[in-house]
Amino acid sequence: MVDRLRFGIVGAGMMGREHIRNLKLFPEAQVVALADPVATSIQASMAALGPAAIAAKGYPTVEAMLAGERLDAVMIVSPNFTHRAILETLMDTDIAILCEKPLCTTVADARWAAKTATARSAVFWTGMEYRFMPPVAQFIGRIQAGELGRLAMLSIREHRFPFLVKVGDWNRFSRNTGGTMVEKCCHFFDLMRLIVGREAISVFCSGAMDVNHLDERYGDQRPDIIDNSYTVVDFEGGVRAMLDLCMFAEGEEQQESVAAVGDRAKLKVTIPSGELVFSPRVPLGQSKTVTRTRVAVDPAALAAGSHHGSTYYQLSAFIDAVSGRGPVLVTADDGLRAVAIGAAAELSLREKRLVKLDEFA
Repeated sequence: MVDRLRFGIVGAGMMGREHIRNLKLFPEAQVVALADPVATSIQASMAALGPAAIAAKGYPTVEAMLAGERLDAVMIVSPNFTHRAILETLMDTDIAILCEKPLCTTVADARWAAKTATARSAVFWTGMEYRFMPPVAQFIGRIQAGELGRLAMLSIREHRFPFLVKVGDWNRFSRNTGGTMVEKCCHFFDLMRLIVGREAISVFCSGAMDVNHLDERYGDQRPDIIDNSYTVVDFEGGVRAMLDLCMFAEGEEQQESVAAVGDRAKLKVTIPSGELVFSPRVPLGQSKTVTRTRVAVDPAALAAGSHHGSTYYQLSAFIDAVSGRGPVLVTADDGLRAVAIGAAAELSLREKRLVKLDEFA
C-alpha cells in the first residue's frame, strides 16, 4: 500500500475548513497537522475532520508544527498579512507548498516569494481557485482553441455579498489584506492573464467604499476596504480587459460572469448556473445562432466548498503535481503578477490616474 500524502494546514479558519472538507475526498491525502494561534479555530477544524481528527494534531505555530511532524505538503490558508513570515519558515524545506491567494500583500514581498520559490526543488503552487471552476475551465479552453478568432475584449463581473467576518476582523483593513483589489481581485487578474495569454501593460481603476462597513469601528479605527470598482487593464498586443466589482449586490442570481469577444464570436460563462453561451458573428439581417451549454460539476465537490467545486479540482491538480503525475499549473510568478495588477489598481484608484505595470519593475 502506497503511503498517503501527509498534509499540514496553516490557518484553521473558514477557508482552511473548506480545504479540509475537500482533502477528505482524496484517499491518497491525510491531514495530520493544523497550525493556528487561535484555539477555537483549531477545534472547529478538528470537528471538520470528523473521525480523521484522531490522526491529527494542533499546533500554535508553524515552527512547532514542523518540529512535531513529517509532512509532504503544507497549505497556507492564514490571513494575507502572515504569508511572508510563514513562507520564510517553509521555503528552505523540501515540503510542497500551496499558498492561498494573494501570494503576499505587497509587490515587494510577492517578488521575494516568487524568486525564492523558483530556487527551491519542491513544488510551489499559488492558490487561484477560479481557474478550476469546471465551467470557467471549459470557457478558457474554448478561447485557447481559437473558437472566437482573435481575442479583442474580455470582461469579468462579480456582484456579490460583502466581505465575511473573520477572526480578529483582519480583513477590514487594507494594511492586512493588500486592499480589495489585491485580496479579492487577484483571482480575476490571474484569469485575465491566463485567458489573454499576454502580460498587463497598464491599469486604470475607479473605486470607493460607498456602502459596506461604514458604521463599523474597531477601537478608534475605521475600515478602509473598497466595496465597488471598475478596473480596465490593457495588455500586450492590444487586448483590453475590464473588471466590474460590486460587494453589496447580495440579491444577484449569477454571482460571476466572464465574457470574451473575438473577431469571429463571443463566449460568455455565468456562475453558479454553469452556462456557456456561444454567439458567432453573422452578417446584418441574417438569423442569429446562439448555442447554450451547461457544464456539470461533481456534486461532492460542490458540497465540499463555496467556490463552485474549484477547491476540489485545484487540489486534484496539486496532488498530481506533488505526486509527480502532473505539472504545477499556478506558479509563484503567476501569484506575483496577479498581486502586481491588484496593487496597480489600488494605486490607480487612490491617485486617480493610469498606472503602468513597469512602475513596479
